[in-house]
Amino acid sequence: MKARGGTPGRALRRGDQGAPGRADLPPDGIRRGGLQDDGVLPAGPRRTPRSAEAARVRARRIEAARQRALLGALFGSADGGRDAAALAAADCAESGERVLRGLAAYRGNAAALAERTLGAAHPTLAALVGPEGLAALARGLWRAAPPRRGDLAHWGTELPDFIEARRELAAWPWLADCARLDAAVQRCEAAADALLDPASLALLAGHAPASLRLRLRPDVQLLRSDWPVAALRAAHEDVDGEEATRRVHEALASGRAESVAVARGDGWRAGVTVLEAPCFAWMQALCEGRTLDEALRRAGDGFEFEAWLRDALGHGWLHRAELVPAPDEGEPP
Repeated sequence: MKARGGTPGRALRRGDQGAPGRADLPPDGIRRGGLQDDGVLPAGPRRTPRSAEAARVRARRIEAARQRALLGALFGSADGGRDAAALAAADCAESGERVLRGLAAYRGNAAALAERTLGAAHPTLAALVGPEGLAALARGLWRAAPPRRGDLAHWGTELPDFIEARRELAAWPWLADCARLDAAVQRCEAAADALLDPASLALLAGHAPASLRLRLRPDVQLLRSDWPVAALRAAHEDVDGEEATRRVHEALASGRAESVAVARGDGWRAGVTVLEAPCFAWMQALCEGRTLDEALRRAGDGFEFEAWLRDALGHGWLHRAELVPAPDEGEPP
């Protein structure tokens, strides 16, 4: 059989006359190496999977550094030279006076938003420090612990520790716990609903304390303080001006420490109840999932269970009673 365009029995090779035959091409019809092996295109560097991954890691680091520079400019304090350097490091599309004015406008809006957010979430603190003090705290916290989420309702959890770290506020050591109480009220009002399971209380009559637990409702929050935080919060409820100031002075002059429970009860607004030390220790043990036997030991001799149970039902603290599962049974749902 003749090969088309050549002598019988021989396929055309490079340099032969005539059209190329299929016998000198690989099955896919493309020469091995393609155009690069023929010298038509430069070969270029070949990337191994390891070098490609290293390039991606470097690109992510560069982008992370750029974003940090931009956030540093947005959340930092105003400084023309430092702002320009930060924006240059962030590789912004624009530069110059126009960008600096936009940065200043952003900071002004952010400061106002931070102040409104803290004031709404911490009314006791806002009343104690006044508008200028709250604005200073909001600006400082915005720079020290900027928001990590788009919803500012989740911003400000670092505020009590931020206050404690400020040396200029050392003369008012109760402010941090007032902020903690305000935050506990916020968490209480945002917590999931859980109604009392009255049938489960029958377990209290038929089982030993070592085999039982009491579950509090998810909205119940506990706070122990060395300061009269409940009285300070109540001082600003429904009153202001001289009467609120008088109440604050009375609360601080008492020198008492207050431990509190925060709960919604039957409504959606949180209420604050001052607890005696044995009751607080008991409820703290319940929150930790302790058995009634362990919680009774934690509360000590001054604790009266029947009186606490009446208060718990009246304030809406209690969710249900449950048996402690055997080690191989697992937790109840």
